[in-house]
Amino acid sequence: MTDVPGPQSRVWSNAVLPTLGVVITIAVWWLATTVFHIDPFYVPSPADVVDSFLKTPSFLLQETWTTLQRVLVGFAIAVAAGLVIAVVLAAFRTVERMAMPVLAAINAIPKVALAPLLLVWMGFGDSPKIVMVVLVSFFPVIVSTMAGLTSTPADLRELARSLRASWWQTFVKVRLTWALPQVFVGLKVATPLAIIGAVIGEVVNPDHGLGSVIAGSGASSDTPLAFCALVLLALMGVVLFYLVAGLERLLVPWARAVTGN
Repeated sequence: MTDVPGPQSRVWSNAVLPTLGVVITIAVWWLATTVFHIDPFYVPSPADVVDSFLKTPSFLLQETWTTLQRVLVGFAIAVAAGLVIAVVLAAFRTVERMAMPVLAAINAIPKVALAPLLLVWMGFGDSPKIVMVVLVSFFPVIVSTMAGLTSTPADLRELARSLRASWWQTFVKVRLTWALPQVFVGLKVATPLAIIGAVIGEVVNPDHGLGSVIAGSGASSDTPLAFCALVLLALMGVVLFYLVAGLERLLVPWARAVTGN
């Protein structure tokens, strides 16, 4: 019989331990810069980063919001496109064998090399940055969704046939439901990739966003400001990751019981 963790155990594992990990990381960072007398020009201390943020908080929050908007729009497009493509490939093996080499080749292309071309094709503004987010983050969604759809146990399919379920009912209620844990694995992998894609687009075309802050701080040798932007990007990634994880717990509560985690 599997022991069910109590409220105190859940609080410890879900809140205390992650917070403790962050505190230890910041303490080690601070201690390293102090003990080794590292010049803030190379690696600023946490206090230097906080001071840099407090100089222009409204500006940095506005740039964070700009990057977040691009990430959310591109991520939504990537998820929708990835799910549709994965469903089509899983449903039709001939299409899968034709399309997978092309998709693998597209994914193998360095996305940094595509950034200047996107500027030529789409001009300046948000469009090339959102497309970069899509290009970077959609492939994990496809791969994980296909892995889930093609791993449905044969006995579940036989059960659906014995109940005279149609192809569509079997696909939605059996195969897609079984694939949901794998789908969320792909979503959690794609979340930080979406942020990376947005930053790539903003560094290549630095108009607004945290990527442009990093590019501008590098040109002006303002390392604390660059670290401040990096910390904000890290916080954005953590928040989005845990939002996806929370959505997984809400929509797929049975996954942990099945896997035993």
